[in-house]
Amino acid sequence: MIDPKKIEQIARQVQESLPKGVREFGEDVEKKVRQVLQAQLTRLDLVNREEFDVQTQVLLRTREKLALLEQRLAELEGKQSAAPANKPEDE
Repeated sequence: MIDPKKIEQIARQVQESLPKGVREFGEDVEKKVRQVLQAQLTRLDLVNREEFDVQTQVLLRTREKLALLEQRLAELEGKQSAAPANKPEDE
């Protein structure tokens, strides 16, 4: 999930960029910004970096296995086409 510390940091930066009159509401504004950010980021259905890295490794291993299977299949097909065809004898 999203790192709460990052959301707090972004909320703080947004609050600091607001005009001084709005900024005086301080904690309430920061709290609302944090809630809105959390809600919007949750809607995006994001994954954290660790999960992304794990899935990347799974994909790489899957690609390697697929490449090996394709190579093996090509070798088997090559052997099959090189072998003489057994024709049934005429009766």
